[in-house]
Order: sequence, then structure tokens, then C-alpha cells
Amino acid sequence: MWTCPKCAREFARKGQDHYCIKPRDIDEYIAFQREEVQPMLREVRETLRGAIPEAAEKLSWSMPTYWKGKNLIQFAVFQKHIGLYPGPEAVEAFAQQLEGYETSKGTIRLPLDRPLPLETIAELGRWCLRAYGK
Repeated sequence: MWTCPKCAREFARKGQDHYCIKPRDIDEYIAFQREEVQPMLREVRETLRGAIPEAAEKLSWSMPTYWKGKNLIQFAVFQKHIGLYPGPEAVEAFAQQLEGYETSKGTIRLPLDRPLPLETIAELGRWCLRAYGK
């Protein structure tokens, strides 16, 4: 067991990523992340904000989420990638554009050591708004 020195919570894995304090909004979510990934998270946020300005920003499942009647697309940072969650239909529709990225049902993993595919992220956001937005 590993105990976080900040919040005293116990975890099975040493150095387990977690929130000592749960973020209240996307600004806090980004601020709570490692300094070196914050610029990438801001880029993803600004890209989605610009692509789907009619969607509301909120946290859902502790992840930045774009919402219009339901969750449209979400993102979250992990140790080696940013996870983008547009749903399985979107991943299937964008399969060709996502070649070279690890994907699974409804998930796209964007490695932190590669440039972000911002135009594809914007297109995914617009697709999600058309497909899922109410």
C-alpha cells in the first residue's frame, strides 16, 4: 500500500494518480495536473471550445466534458497520454484519420510525446455535436 503524503489516502500502487481535492471546474482540473501537460490540455480545451461553442463546459466523472443535452466529448490526462472520449460511433467514423493512434471502444489515446491533432479534435467535436447534441 502507498499513502499519499498530501491527503493521506491509501492506494495499491505507489504514486497512484488521484485528486487530493476534487476539481470544481475545468480550470481547476488543468491546474491540478503536471505543469508540463497543462499547455496541451489548454490546447485541447480551446480547440473544442472553438469547434463547439454552443456546448456547455462541465466536469463529468471528474473529466472535462462538453455537454449539450448529454455528454458530447470528454478528455482526461494520464501518465503518457491524453484520453479523448467521443464515443464508439465517432471512433469508428474517424478510423482513417486516427490511424497511428491507439483507439478502443469510444476512446482515443493521444501520446504526450507527439503533437496534438488539433484539426481532427475539432472535427470530432463538431461530429459529436451533430450526432449526440440535443
